[in-house]
Order: sequence, then C-alpha cells, then structure tokens
Amino acid sequence: MTKTSAHAQTRRSVGVRPPAGPVTAAPGTPVPAPQRSAALPADTAPVRVGVFLLSAQFPGQTHGEALDRTVRAAVEAEHAGLDSVWLAEHHFVPYGVCPNAATLAALLLGRTRRIGVGTAVSVLSTAHPVALGEQAALLHLTSGGRFTLGVGRGGPWIDLDVFGSGVDAFEQGFPERLDLLLRWLRGSRVGADGPQFSFPEVAVVPRATEPPRRPDLGTWLGLGDQSGLLRFPRQRKDADADDAGGELTAAGRPVAGPPVVVACTSPGGVRLAAERGLPMLLGMHSGDDDKLQMLELYREAWRAAGRGEEQLRRVERQHVAAGVAQVDDRTATARDTLLRSMPGWFEYGLGAHRTVDGRERKMRDPHQYTELLCDLHAVGTPKQCADRLLATAERTGIRRFALLAEGSGDREATLHNIARLGSEVLPQLG
Repeated sequence: MTKTSAHAQTRRSVGVRPPAGPVTAAPGTPVPAPQRSAALPADTAPVRVGVFLLSAQFPGQTHGEALDRTVRAAVEAEHAGLDSVWLAEHHFVPYGVCPNAATLAALLLGRTRRIGVGTAVSVLSTAHPVALGEQAALLHLTSGGRFTLGVGRGGPWIDLDVFGSGVDAFEQGFPERLDLLLRWLRGSRVGADGPQFSFPEVAVVPRATEPPRRPDLGTWLGLGDQSGLLRFPRQRKDADADDAGGELTAAGRPVAGPPVVVACTSPGGVRLAAERGLPMLLGMHSGDDDKLQMLELYREAWRAAGRGEEQLRRVERQHVAAGVAQVDDRTATARDTLLRSMPGWFEYGLGAHRTVDGRERKMRDPHQYTELLCDLHAVGTPKQCADRLLATAERTGIRRFALLAEGSGDREATLHNIARLGSEVLPQLG
C-alpha cells in the first residue's frame, strides 16, 4: 500500500480557483492571421481535473469490493474539490466490473451534489442508441445538468455476439448509431430508416432539450446535508455560454441537453467527432505528441466540414485527456506503487478478453505498459504531478483531464490519492 503523507489527512476549505495562466499555441493547421486567436483555446480556461474509475478488479478482490471502491472514490472526489468523475463499462472481464456506466452514473449523481459525472465510455456497438439516449436525458434532467455522455465503439469482443449486434456494428455501424443517438438527444420526434435501425417516428420522452432543473443555492452549497463538514466546490461551476458542453449549433451556441464526447483512438474516429461538432476523449496511451497529431487532424476535419473558428475554439476547451495520477512524497514510491499493482491487473483483466470471431489480438507487455503510463502522466510528487498536467495543457491546449486514481488497487490508498490530488495538486494548477 502507498505510504500516505500527513498532508493527505488535512483538508482545507475549498474555494473557487482563479483562472489558469496563459497557454501556448498548439501546433496545428495554419489559419489566416485574423482567425488565429479564435482557433486556439482561451488563455483564461482553467485546468479541470477529474478522476477516471474503471471499477477494476485487482487479483484477489471480489466484484463487490471493486464497485465499493468506485463509489467511495467518487464521493471522495467531490469532497476533494475535483471537477468530474468518469466511469468505464466492460463486460465479462475483471479489467472493469461495471457493465453499464450510465446506471452507475445514476447512483453517483444521487450520492453527490456538485461534481460532474460522465461515462468513459458507454459502448454504442452493444447498446441501442434510443435506449441510451433515454438514459442520458433522464440523468441530465434529474441531476441539474451534471451528466456527460461519453460514447465509443468499444472493441471486437464477444460482447457483440452476446448482445446480438454483431461485428458489423463495431466495424461499420458506429456513425449510424451515433447519429441516431444525437437526433434523439436533440429532437422531439424521431424515426429511423437505416441498415441497423428502422422504426416509425415516435415521441422523445423525456426530452433532453428541456432545461434541467437547477438546485437552489442552499442545496448547491450543501446546506441541507448534515452528514459531514460543509465543503465548497473548487472547480465545478454552473455552465455558461462558453463552458456548457462541447457540441454547438451552426450559430455557435451550446446544444441543449447533456454534453456528448466521443472516444477517439483512430483517424476515422477523430474525423467523425469533428464532422459532428463533438469534443474528443483521448486515451491513456496517448502522449503529448499523439495528442497533437489528433488535434491537428481534428482541426483539418472541422474546417473541411465548413465549421467556424470561434466554434472550434469553444469545442477545443471540452476535449478530455485520460491519464493516470499517483501522488506521493517521492517519485520512486509513486511509481513503485503502480508497478507493483497494475501489471498484474492488466494481465489478469485484459487477458480475459475474447474476440467476437476468434481473430488474433496482441496484448501489450503489462510491465512495460505500466512504465509507459508512469512516464506519460501525473505520477510523482505533488509538484511533479502539477507540472506534468500543466505541461500537457500548455503544449496541446487540452484543459480537461480524467485521471485513473485507483492504480494501487487498494481502497484506502485510492481515497488518499484522490485527497492529495485535491489538497496538494489542484492548488498548483492556477
């Protein structure tokens, strides 16, 4: 178990952070000088840190223990002043034992008052877009707008057979599924006439485009909660025109309904997200150079679709980068914690995947992959973690992070890690 600093036991009153300092321009497709400033992220955009929770079942743990750690970690993330919680879903493997991220999001939205909760991701290849749209609308309207729907293709796993969607849903069907989902989240009546989904027009109930009910000030401040000390949010604030979700109308206004982000792991996914005007969720394996390449491709596809530079500037604020965070008094201790626990989890969890059609799959060396994640992300002392996040933000312009905080595999160590992110890393981000 990670040795915990005494600082982790001390929680300060948490206030609203001032804006972060200027960021440098990320390399991308050149644009005319009058448009250049609008094509870049705003200098005053804060760095926003959330936790990424896979509900990982480490060797020797039960499913219930993994899920209990996730729930407690999400509540701790709110207490620590973090911006968001991101939940993964997997089927039939101990890599992650949450089979439905939207369902778990519903529980966590009920257990919290302020923090944003998102899926990273809900897998569209095995879910009906209308059913997922109904869930998203329900969570959006009942949570005061705190829910974000992250979607992705998933993988070529046996899940496609079990849920009856087939390999075509993974290989060719994602655009149709995404478009149907977006029409459901935007509209009042929706029908379909496509290769995968065909049904007559029906009413959208509940409608995600209705404004969510905002809690009153006393509720937002936690004055009605007598269960513990009152803590004020450090990061999260009510959305404004620039910060409300990523998707924009042709006129550049935020689309009503829950924000939608798209997991992008390939050029095709990047282009699809840009063409639909949606922000990207980039994976843990992506270093800054990889992020820059994907951002450049995104901008090219965005402009090719005829979208404006001001819209691009706003949506680029909403890209999310997944990573790893392990905070300790010494860098070597933080790395050792992850190198002791994560390779066994990778081998145990990822090794359980079965492909849908028996196709060959290659698995990264678990120890080398853990070392790569330690090199790429916020692993080390509080200052090193903050410097790593700021360096990525300044180089790429990405200002939102979803950090895997459960890499130790231990519940108490995970909670302490999240507490230190809030008390020792966040204050150094601006």
